[in-house]
Amino acid sequence: MDVFSDLIRGVRAHGSSFGSSALSPPWALHFVDGAPLTLCTVLNGAGWIVPEHGPPELLRARETIVVRGPATFTFVDEIGTRAEPIACGEHCATPEQGGTRHRRGWHDRGGDAGDGRGATTLIVGAYPVRGEISRRLLDALPVVLRAAAGDTADAVLDHVAAEVAVDTPGQQVVLDRLLDWMLVCTLREWFDRPGGEPPAWWAAQRDPVVGDALRLLHAEPAAPWTVTALAEHTGVSRSTLAKRFADLVGEPPLTYLTRWRMTLAADLLVEQEAATVAHIARTVGYSDPFGFSAAFKRVRGTNPSEFRRTAATASPATERPLPAHPGPRPVAGPLPGPRPGGGHHQHPRSRSSIRSPTQA
Repeated sequence: MDVFSDLIRGVRAHGSSFGSSALSPPWALHFVDGAPLTLCTVLNGAGWIVPEHGPPELLRARETIVVRGPATFTFVDEIGTRAEPIACGEHCATPEQGGTRHRRGWHDRGGDAGDGRGATTLIVGAYPVRGEISRRLLDALPVVLRAAAGDTADAVLDHVAAEVAVDTPGQQVVLDRLLDWMLVCTLREWFDRPGGEPPAWWAAQRDPVVGDALRLLHAEPAAPWTVTALAEHTGVSRSTLAKRFADLVGEPPLTYLTRWRMTLAADLLVEQEAATVAHIARTVGYSDPFGFSAAFKRVRGTNPSEFRRTAATASPATERPLPAHPGPRPVAGPLPGPRPGGGHHQHPRSRSSIRSPTQA
């Protein structure tokens, strides 16, 4: 398995929110959940993404912006819009909160505020991110990143646009996988952008020697790797591998392996509550639990048992709590009607396709 695939595997549209709204100005949608990653794109029209702590970003038709939490952001028709911000989160589209009717796969075929021509159609996917593995990917991303129109995500966007326009069996499964596909394409484009500064592991993956070594370490992290063994598998001398790896990745091969093993162990300690530290140690390649504990404390700053206790009592910063009920988790509800002073929030068509976390 390559590094990117390993890091993004915890960033999946299992239990994520998904919504599509056709908006007529003025509007201001405040996304208050602070999801670890939120993907925003518009099928037509344009608007502005305004991060809580950052400059506004213009989002044109078929462009994509990814916002990294936990800070919130607002989507507005123009800077300084007269629209009152509407808080969009878990309960944004429930009737008792003043929102639209909803059910999984619901699609308003009529609309009560015009035909939607000239409206901006916003698509939003909010991703829960679980565990220390995916945190390494988040750490490599800025608060806001964008992918221009015309990149490899365009083909995915065409499928998304077609899918949200209908209400058919299996829609949730299709949208989940399309969201995954679109996020991967967007991140690839951003990492490969001209003049960009991607993380060291991204560029190193493409080196014929270091890339092979990284794939071996990620495919079998518990194997008894040595620099000599890695060199034999990659077809170069020990010294060549050691130098190229350190030059491209920024640290020696076995240092990288130790940090990766401790990242895997951190997630296992949380996920496998009944497993002993000795069992976790063996799972990540340590026959001696004392040696494992020493390595874990050196890398993580705390011993495995204390890490597990702390994780059990603290709310993870990278995962939003799931609702207690099995209902849907909407992203964006309709905008209210006329406001004092003659301004209108029009919502000619609202299409929502929301996944229930219990069906992940």
